[in-house]
Parts: sequence; structure tokens; C-alpha cells
Amino acid sequence: MFPWQFLTSPAGKWLGFVTAIWVQAISGNNYTFSNYSHALKSLMALTQLQLNNLSVAKDVGKAFGLLSGLASDLEGLIGYGVQWLVVSQRISPLPYWQMCIFMCMGGNSTTWMNTAVLVTCMRNFANNRGPVSGILKGYVGLSTAIFTDLCTALFSSNPSKFLLMLAVVPAIVCLTAVLFLKETEPASTPSEQKQEAKFFRAFDVIAIAVAVYLLAFDITGTHGHVLSLAFVIGLAVLLAMPLGVPLYTFLYTPSGTEPSCHNDDIEHQIKEPLLAKIGAPIEKPPEIQNSNEGINLRNVVGKRQPLIGEDHTIIEMVQTFDFWILFFSFLCGVGTGMCVMNNMAQMGLALGYHDVSIFVSLTSIWGFFGRIVSGLASEYYIGKCGTPRPLWNAAAEVLMALGFIAMASALPGSFYIGSILVGMGYGVLLTITVPVASELFGLKYYGLLYNILILNLPLGSFLFSGLLAGLLYDAQATSTSGGGTTCVGPHCYMLVFVIMAIACMLGLALDVLLAFRTKNVYAKIYESKKRTTTTLRPHS
Repeated sequence: MFPWQFLTSPAGKWLGFVTAIWVQAISGNNYTFSNYSHALKSLMALTQLQLNNLSVAKDVGKAFGLLSGLASDLEGLIGYGVQWLVVSQRISPLPYWQMCIFMCMGGNSTTWMNTAVLVTCMRNFANNRGPVSGILKGYVGLSTAIFTDLCTALFSSNPSKFLLMLAVVPAIVCLTAVLFLKETEPASTPSEQKQEAKFFRAFDVIAIAVAVYLLAFDITGTHGHVLSLAFVIGLAVLLAMPLGVPLYTFLYTPSGTEPSCHNDDIEHQIKEPLLAKIGAPIEKPPEIQNSNEGINLRNVVGKRQPLIGEDHTIIEMVQTFDFWILFFSFLCGVGTGMCVMNNMAQMGLALGYHDVSIFVSLTSIWGFFGRIVSGLASEYYIGKCGTPRPLWNAAAEVLMALGFIAMASALPGSFYIGSILVGMGYGVLLTITVPVASELFGLKYYGLLYNILILNLPLGSFLFSGLLAGLLYDAQATSTSGGGTTCVGPHCYMLVFVIMAIACMLGLALDVLLAFRTKNVYAKIYESKKRTTTTLRPHS
């Protein structure tokens, strides 16, 4: 009876969140392209434009959850498995168009599960969307460093072994999440909300410990066999530590099961507009409110264009000016970030670095810090003074622009600084955009909304990596005997970095505009959180 009691108790909700963390910790496989791209380029004698278009095919796969559940796991086994066969030279290099298909399959493999995990957790913990987004997206940021450092410790950064890990590990982890992650009722009482906040602080501490542990491994240079094995064991222990939260909940929660609730109540909570839901008082609010507040009026006025902060259908959402501001500002940031991650190997080689794994890890780890800090800080400042969350995206665009300028300068150590700044900014953008979208357009159709927003990943990859970086690199490069191209020197990517810095400045302007246009929405969220804080305070 113990497993069933565990799953049906409040601990089951937290066990689902832990499996969600594990899924996110292996969902960054799309950001690891630089670890094996040079091997692909050499084996297939590709130009930089051809190589970058392979990365675009990978990112196109990430944007569409074509297959669900176990089928998506099988897709990953096939997609990365074929790449492993090519890189390990067990089979001859496939025709270019076939490699594009398998790259797309590999990129698509975790998309469905990634979306399902994020949407489920945003609904299960609707009162803590910033921390939830920060933690989950933080582990996505760490996943690149986790894979890279595990491969370094176990296989001496062998690209074929790295691809074998990408084929096998995500399938196993996603199977675990299928068994344990489910949609449950959000916290509804002050004591439950207080407990949630406490547990999320514990998850933050564990995540930071994982990041520091990975960073320490990266900056301490080469390691012997014994030390590398000790690192792997220590990392496994740290990744298992979140299990302490559901175990504690099961052992120390007086009630063995969750508070009873009706399915209708759960559906009502999910479909309720965001601003009516966050921090709502115990008694039901009036059904009719002032039209300027934009809450619960849809029942009265019938069909009309919903106001920002209410649930939008996809058609209603794309008819708003605010959606397109968010979409294009996100494109400026994630498109340029994807360009760096896809071209990190060639950028490092052009600047004279023969091993770029340290830069891949730095981008990943500092991306984690950007994600975790922005999730916590944005939630704190909304509750403290109603600071519009898009302002954090604006700050991220500044960080990335500074990072690109540092990379363009090609000064000693500037590529390290640029990798850190770009990683941080990219992490902030991915984390902040998730709750911003739910706060402006609601949770009812959030799964579709999220998938529309991440169309920016393949679009940005195509524009900035496939076209901009590929064409400008090949224009500076010399041809190799096998038909590929190579370029060495700071001039190879200097113009690319400058153009991407300008794009980030455009994103900055759009984010500031969105913050100005949505300040009333965040003022209402601030008032809602103030009411919640008042309710949580013990009465004298």
C-alpha cells in the first residue's frame, strides 16, 4: 500500500515536481550542438552555412511537439542514435538532407514532454509562477553543463559518446515523469501557500548547489580517473536530493491524503482568469466588476475581445499588439542567444581556443543563475512594488548586448566574459517570458501559447545562425581540401557580434514598451499579492 499512499498524498504532487526537474535537467540537449558540431563538420566536409542549417533543423524540431509520450522518447533514440552512428564512424556519413531529418527528430524528442511538464507545473503551483519557472528553466540551463561535464568525466569529451548519452538518458528520465507527473489542485489555503514557498526555497538551494558544483568542476582544470568518478557520484547525489521534499511531506503531513476537492472546482480554478485567481480572497468576488479592471466581465458582456490579464484563445491573442511586442522582443534575445550556442565551437576555434567545452559549460551554468535569480527577484518585486516583469527581459537584453560587444573586442579573456553575460541574459529571457505570457494571456490555452512563443527558437536560429553567422563566416573563410570552409581570427565573427548587439538593443526598446503598456496589469497583481500577504499574517 505504501506506493499508492505516497502518490495519493500531498507528497505525490511534490514527487511530480521532482520528476519535472529531472525532465528539465535533460531537456537542454538542443543547446549541446557545439560539443559535436566540429566532428560533424569535419566528417561531412561542410561549409559553415551548411553546418548552421543543420543546427536550424535541430531547432525546428524543438518548436513542434509532433509526437507525444513514449513515441517522443523513441524519436530521440532514433534521432540522436543515428547521429551517434555517423560521428562514431560506425556508418558512412549520410546525405545532407537525411542528416537534417535526424537532427530534427533529435531536437523534437523532448519538446512534447518539456511543454507538458511546464504547463502542468504552472497550473499545479499557480501562486508561485516565478519560482516555478525559475527552477524548471534553471535546470534546463544546467542540463548542457550536466551532459558536458558527465561526458568530460566519463569519456574525456568524446563526441560520439556524448551523442550516445543524448540518445539514451532523456528516454529513461521522460519515462519516469510519465508515471508520476499529473495535474493536481493548486494551494488554496494560507498554510498550503506558506508551505509551498518554504519548499521552493529548498529547491532553490539545491539547484544553486548543483550549479556551484558544476562550476567548480569546470574551473579546476583536468581531473584524474578517480576524481572524475567521485564527481559523477556527487552529481548523482545532488540531483537526487530534491526527493527529500516529497519524502518529508509524506512523513510529516498529518493528513495522509490531499484535502478533498471536486473535479468541478479544479476545472474552475484552471479556467479562471489569472488576475481573478492569484491571491483571491476566500469569499467569491462579485461577478460584475468595473470594466477597467477587466476581470470576470466575459460572463456579462458575452463575446468580446478579452482584456490583457484574461484568458485568450490563440486567435484572440495574435490580434493583440502586446503579443507581437512580446514575440519580437523575445526573438531578438533568444535568436541571438541560439546563434552563440550553435556556433560556440567555431567561434572558439576562430579565436584560438581548441577546446570550447569550458565555454559551453560557462554559458549553461551562468544561464542557470540568470534563470533562478530572475524567477525569484521578479516575483519578489511584483509583490513588493508591482514592478512589471517585462523590465527583467529588458535588463537581459542589455546583458546580452554587452556580452556580444565583449566577444567582438577579441581581447584576452573577453570570450569568457561574453559567454557568461550572454548565458545570463539568455537564461533570464527564457524564464521571465514564461510567466509574462501566462499573466497577460491566461492559463486556459497556455500549452498552445507556449508552443507559439518558442517558434522563435527555430526562427531566430534560422535568421541569426543559419543566415547571418553562416553567410558572414563563409565570406571570410578559406576553402578546405574536402570542400568545407575554415576561418581563424577575430574578424570571422566580429560583424556578427555587432549586428546581434544592435538586435538586442531593439529588443530592449520593445521590452520597455511592453512594461509600460502592461503596468496596470502588474499593479492589479501587486494588489492581489498584498491581500494574500495580509491573509497569511497571523492575527494578533
